[in-house]
Amino acid sequence: MSPLTIFQNTVDPAVSGAVPGTGDSPPGGLAGDGPGQQPAFAAGVEPEAICALDTIQQQMERLEQGTRRLAVQLRLELQPEWLWAALTDYANLHRFIPNLSRSHLLWRRGNRVGLDQVGTQQFCGLQFSAQVELELEELREHGELRFRMVKGDFRRFEGIWRVDRDQRSTRLLYILTVQGKPGMPIGLIEQRLQQDLACNLRGVQQEAMRRFLAVGTPSRH
Repeated sequence: MSPLTIFQNTVDPAVSGAVPGTGDSPPGGLAGDGPGQQPAFAAGVEPEAICALDTIQQQMERLEQGTRRLAVQLRLELQPEWLWAALTDYANLHRFIPNLSRSHLLWRRGNRVGLDQVGTQQFCGLQFSAQVELELEELREHGELRFRMVKGDFRRFEGIWRVDRDQRSTRLLYILTVQGKPGMPIGLIEQRLQQDLACNLRGVQQEAMRRFLAVGTPSRH
């Protein structure tokens, strides 16, 4: 969810099977953007079939007017509730999501949440930052956190975190659509997203595993 999560095709050492995306964004939002629907990783290819356990897979689409959309997923053995608990610990996201320097819970109304987030990034020896105010919708029955920018340093910043499980494994999926403001170097945005998204999924994975091990470890007196 970091606002400076800015992208590329495969950066995690375990990344494999990435397939370049094609086509424009459908009117009104993301491909597969209904609750519980699958993202379009590649025409006719189910993402589950090309993502091995503990392997990160990414795919990017170049859309109109400098908009970029990325889907990145990780399959792991951890139960979904541990990942959900980490993702919804909004006030502490900056503690384990790389390059997210601040995450502040503004309000909660039922299953909707307002967040203020700041991302920071070092580039060519200089530090850059971006701020966004997000509105999130928690769809627990679908394992989804849907978010969109209310205001901030982008023209468009929206997407989905999704956690689900089949008979084989748990999947952590992140879909992001981002459009920079006029004057933002789109090449730099692509580079940073490429490098950071896999790190974000690993950060959530490691925090969820830490919580699981902490509960499962007997207390010492």
